[in-house]
Amino acid sequence: MLYPELFKQLEAVRWNMGKDIPWDSFDASQLSDEQAQTIKMNAITEWSALPATEMFLRDNQEDSDFSAFMSIWFFEEQKHSLVLMEYLRRFRPDLVPTEEELHAVRFQFDPAPALETLMLHFCGEIRLNHWYRCAAEWHTEPVIRHIYTTLSHDEARHGGAYLRYMKRAIANFGDDARTAFAKVGVLMASARRTAQALHPTNLHVSKAQFPRDTVQSRLPDPEWLEEWLDKQIKFDAGWETKVVERILHNLSLLLERGFKTAQDLNRYRKELSVRTSGGAQPATA
Repeated sequence: MLYPELFKQLEAVRWNMGKDIPWDSFDASQLSDEQAQTIKMNAITEWSALPATEMFLRDNQEDSDFSAFMSIWFFEEQKHSLVLMEYLRRFRPDLVPTEEELHAVRFQFDPAPALETLMLHFCGEIRLNHWYRCAAEWHTEPVIRHIYTTLSHDEARHGGAYLRYMKRAIANFGDDARTAFAKVGVLMASARRTAQALHPTNLHVSKAQFPRDTVQSRLPDPEWLEEWLDKQIKFDAGWETKVVERILHNLSLLLERGFKTAQDLNRYRKELSVRTSGGAQPATA
């Protein structure tokens, strides 16, 4: 089991909201209304760990080890929402999300293949780590910069934990796991080609709820994410390249094959398809 070891590792570096956040360093002159609004939106987005956890537990009924790990992931992700709300409670109480705004992002996700979902969230943790690092640079108020840096470190650790479960999946399921990881990896490493931000909170997850079938679509401002990324924190091509490189680097180690580009990974995915089906080589895209 991975859960006992991961519990010890994450417990050893867990931060305390009362002691480890420098609340006394707050500088009101360095917090704009625009910046404060984005903190509210991120607080609500982080609350969506609740329906994501419900999804993970439902779709991993046969995996008690991973389901137990969800107790750590869920706790730490909800804590992210809480610390952002605590910041607003202290310094911009008018912007604290209402219970109704938080509850709006709790809805049932459609069932999905567990291995593909695992890979999707692994990539999501890498992307969120970089988003929060970028946000920490954009903000000028010292306490919120510290908070975003702290959250970015948590997201990196979560990505590392998911990677451990991905390694276990390859040991247990072989090419089925490799195929799932390569399939989702091609999508997530090709984000520059898409109009939307490729993160679990911005992907369609409930046909019955369309068009309100993404977490972002249920925010008070559904257009917020693209505005935040493109015009506020300016998550540009340089940042996106870092995300893609990190995804490909980790997959190279995991799959024991060097991937420099999403195209390299896609070629590997096609090779896997031939190997598992025993069919002819598919035409090159």
